[in-house]
Amino acid sequence: MNLLIVDDYPANRKLLRVALEAQRHEVCEASNGIEALQRLEGGAVDAVISDILMPGMDGFRLCLEVRRNESLRSLPLVLYTSTYNSPSDRFVAESVGADAYIIKPALTSTILEAIAAARQRPHSTRGPSDGPHVHPEVLEQYNAALVRKLEGRNTELQQALGGLAEAHDQMQQLNRALENRYTQRAAELDAANGELESFCRALSTDLMTPIRSIQTLAQSLLEDRRSDPGKDAEDRLSRILACSRHVDATIRTLLEFSRSGNVALRMEEVDLGILLDGVIEELQAQVGDQIVDWRCERLPVVRADSALMRRVFLHLLSNALKFSRTRPVSVIEIGHRAGRGDETVIYIKDNGVGFDQARAKELFGVCRRLHGAEGFEGAGLGLANAQRIISRHGGVIWVAAARDRGATFFVSLRPTDALAP
Repeated sequence: MNLLIVDDYPANRKLLRVALEAQRHEVCEASNGIEALQRLEGGAVDAVISDILMPGMDGFRLCLEVRRNESLRSLPLVLYTSTYNSPSDRFVAESVGADAYIIKPALTSTILEAIAAARQRPHSTRGPSDGPHVHPEVLEQYNAALVRKLEGRNTELQQALGGLAEAHDQMQQLNRALENRYTQRAAELDAANGELESFCRALSTDLMTPIRSIQTLAQSLLEDRRSDPGKDAEDRLSRILACSRHVDATIRTLLEFSRSGNVALRMEEVDLGILLDGVIEELQAQVGDQIVDWRCERLPVVRADSALMRRVFLHLLSNALKFSRTRPVSVIEIGHRAGRGDETVIYIKDNGVGFDQARAKELFGVCRRLHGAEGFEGAGLGLANAQRIISRHGGVIWVAAARDRGATFFVSLRPTDALAP
């Protein structure tokens, strides 16, 4: 048979066409009722298999037009739909003269059997008559059914569009979040690369200088031993030991700096007053002849990692002692004040040599020193380490200073309930 498939979805037409051609039938296609009527005018069609809901002209109307056309009246026509399946739909299909009403999906054999049965049916039993008593009722039923289906489809479409709009908004939010995260990670990576480059450059100087001194002094000792075994080498041995201690201290500080960014935070209630008393007691035993006037306020209790916070204040107080040791009396003040919101701001103030405030940002760089190593020892990692620890606690560290007028370091800690566990 030569069969005409009428459906507005190409995928539906292709699927049915393949199945029918596998049964050795000839197949042609149309995307709606108007195209179907144009193909039927050319003849050579033995039966029509039509969807119902289509643009331009739907299946009900196509069936009605076929039955009203005397030359096409006897043509078998099967309505094949997935949208219409109510008693009123079937009534309209029968009224407009459909030979069969099949719900998608169906076996190819079911469709072919329906066409074979229609071909054997008398022509007189097909379709509505041309009388005025049939058309108004049929068209009224048909129009009512079509409107119901179109309204249902419109509601489904509106719901689908609403869902798509919501999904689009969610996708945009996710994209913005990803872009922000990417920007943040890129900035962090740039900062880390810059820090690493600065660190490697400074560390090479900090380590190579004492190592070269050790090599030079050791070579000098070796030469003296060969030329004059009795010559006193105590001074040079002392300098070798000092250089080796510097290398050892630098490596220890480096390890501490490395670990401070990897160790997991162990948050707990920390009495800063008790913590500072312990740090001061430890440092006081190391100051030697330096006279220190400690002026400490009562400090609050915060939620923090006690071990890491101890490192922060050990670095800050060691700095205060180091840069105020040229004074007759080192005056170091420790107190706190209210910050923004519920922040706690701790400050450590000294009467030391200070520095140019314009260079304050350099102070927290890796291996950065604002004073020469000759006058003030150190690897330049202490403040960088303190900043990293405070940042991990969600806080900020900054400094205010003036040349020869001391420096004040500030540490802000975020509210307890804002800290990650």
